[in-house]
Amino acid sequence: MRATKKALVCILTVILCAGMGVQPCVAQKKIIAVVNNEVITQKDLEDFTHFMRIQLSQQYQGKELEAKMQSMKLDLVDKLVEDRLILQEAKKSKFASDASQIKARLEEIKKRYGSNMGFQDAIAKQGLVEADIEERLKEQMCMYEFIQQKIKTKIIVKPDEVTEFFNTHREEFVVEPQREFESIASRSAQAAEEIRAQLNAGVTMQAVSERHGLNATSITASRQELKKEIADAVFSLKVDQASQPLRIEGAYYIFRLKQVIPSRSQEINEVQDAIYRMLFEVKFKEDLKKWLDEVKKNSYIKIF
Repeated sequence: MRATKKALVCILTVILCAGMGVQPCVAQKKIIAVVNNEVITQKDLEDFTHFMRIQLSQQYQGKELEAKMQSMKLDLVDKLVEDRLILQEAKKSKFASDASQIKARLEEIKKRYGSNMGFQDAIAKQGLVEADIEERLKEQMCMYEFIQQKIKTKIIVKPDEVTEFFNTHREEFVVEPQREFESIASRSAQAAEEIRAQLNAGVTMQAVSERHGLNATSITASRQELKKEIADAVFSLKVDQASQPLRIEGAYYIFRLKQVIPSRSQEINEVQDAIYRMLFEVKFKEDLKKWLDEVKKNSYIKIF
């Protein structure tokens, strides 16, 4: 069987290269992997990389996007092989994508670019056309539905597993110290100084905001949830004390501390949903790996 498949690789290589010059064959049709009776070419890898960039650009930008792409680069061929295996198994089970879902997902991606023209320009720079994106979305959704039924629907997380995890990881379920404070901002440095003086003299934030025609907000946050300069200002205050005006993006912010909320341990009812999701995800990854390992054992895979 393996000898037959190796022979098939040779035949496919000849077919791909026949009638072509050496350079086009090397550049576009170079075979980088074989998965059962299908080949993966350099172009497949390039298209997959471009598609991943388009997907990730919805969450990351600039240097962060480049760092994410770089971190994935070494695993892209393996990921492409695994995707091909999942698709092959899905096709055996007669799975198909929902056309309406593909269209809806495509529209979501387009919105990220502001207009259809912006989307078309962006994918053209990646050497893709809309049909390429649509085809990849079709494959992606087919794989998702197949894995959903094959693995996810069979995963069970029992209540006692959630309780056991909570009891053995209590130190992780702690709410950091927080500060409840009020915030008001003015474009005028002089007005900001007046507001600070009035707050420290005991005038309420509501009265101050009405007097100056400004909006005040109330915030409760831990140090980690705030920008460093705001955290430093707020966490240094005493209750009812107003901060020095802090200039941020052209406005002067004044903070008044309402109360100090100490650190506390969380109860299981506060975190049980998060624990359930985490345990479910762990089991899913384990079960998916076991299933893929089994599929790989029974498949012909060659990476060049």
